[in-house]
Amino acid sequence: MTTIEKVLTRIDADLENSLSRLFDLLKIKSISTDPQYAPDCRLAAEWLAKELTSIGIDATVRSTSGHPMVVGHRKSGKSGPHVLFYGHYDVQPVDPLDLWDADPFEPKIVTREDGTKVIVARGSADDKGQLMTFVEAARAFIAETGDLPLDVSVLFEGEEESGSPSLHPFLNANKDELSCDLALVCDTCMWDADTPAISVMLRGLVGEQITIRAADRDLHSGFYGGAARNPNHILANILAGLHDETGKVTLDGFYDGVIELPDTVTKLWDELGFEVAKFLGGVDLEIAAGEAGRSALEQVWSRPTAEVNGMWGGYIGTGFKTVIPSEAYAKVSFRLVGDQDPDKIRDAFRAYVHSKLPADCSVEFLPHGGSPALRLDFDSPALAKGQKALTDEWGKTAALIGCGGSIPIVGDFKSMLDMDSMLIGFGVEDDAIHSPNEKYNLKSFHKGIRSWARVLDELSQD
Repeated sequence: MTTIEKVLTRIDADLENSLSRLFDLLKIKSISTDPQYAPDCRLAAEWLAKELTSIGIDATVRSTSGHPMVVGHRKSGKSGPHVLFYGHYDVQPVDPLDLWDADPFEPKIVTREDGTKVIVARGSADDKGQLMTFVEAARAFIAETGDLPLDVSVLFEGEEESGSPSLHPFLNANKDELSCDLALVCDTCMWDADTPAISVMLRGLVGEQITIRAADRDLHSGFYGGAARNPNHILANILAGLHDETGKVTLDGFYDGVIELPDTVTKLWDELGFEVAKFLGGVDLEIAAGEAGRSALEQVWSRPTAEVNGMWGGYIGTGFKTVIPSEAYAKVSFRLVGDQDPDKIRDAFRAYVHSKLPADCSVEFLPHGGSPALRLDFDSPALAKGQKALTDEWGKTAALIGCGGSIPIVGDFKSMLDMDSMLIGFGVEDDAIHSPNEKYNLKSFHKGIRSWARVLDELSQD
């Protein structure tokens, strides 16, 4: 029997104990956004530090201006990459409590009508169940072999669900200690309940609020209508011109840095069986919009966008008030991919707005966000090894997927620690994270532990 086979056998034999330990963590009410639960957040951090230390990962609780961090290390100069595993122990509030079927901090296993066994509790999927898959994999490896196959560091955060206010100062103060060859992040999902996935792309974000001003006050539309500029008209014209008839964004240089998918990835995505009708039908839509000639998966994972998130101006109360408003407003966001430069996108948008602005009007911009897209090199040896490990465990080729949104910590690891991240998670679509009756599939927990053991083993191979 190979070493990894022995480790996997130990994981299977110890599953009940692994569940018991997870349940102990789930019982702690570590709600980071509510100050009354600050002692519970510290208790969760202390529980994790004690657990890590007990299995041979030297861990400490580090105080911050908010909730504490947990940092652990097991380093012996092993060959292969030194990895940093990240997770968060804080959870969302449980309101509305009356929609839960049971106490959210009394975890239990429930068998659903389809026979699926699930762990129901706040934090079961986001992110305590996920981070414990790695802890239990490390436990099994050390218990079976006396060591981990790689040098491993651990960072558990306690403020992810409340905006991570202490994270940047902490990363800055501990750059040398936390900088590793590769970050492993377990706060994502599989493609479906039977198909593992690695998220290899995260879109960046640029946001702008714009205010268009014309007259010095709202005007009577009977006295001034036709002769006076209407900021609503100007704004509508500006926003309508952001896209051409094919759905492409019209800003100068907008597609600079956009990278086309390798054929191998396009083929993998085509084989996922993504159903556009089901995807859009879930929100009562039927017809795909966006760039002509691009699949829906491309559009939400690997293509940049320009979206109008809000627009308003003039009278919007009950009844009618026939005015020409003096000001009109909009919030616009751009999702970025590849090597698009957030600063250049912002400058291009502002230049475009100025080009459309009449001489006797003015505009004010209020910036919001400005993060680049992130991706793991498709030729990365770590990615190939991670994909092999997951494929071996699940018996289905691990999908290399994109993420339409952003995960701030991954950007921080790249910009502050110059460290790429491999995102492997075992959540599924119906886990109800942030909602009542949050759950984590028992299969996700069990095979998640086994998956991380395989990933560590593969990463250690020459």
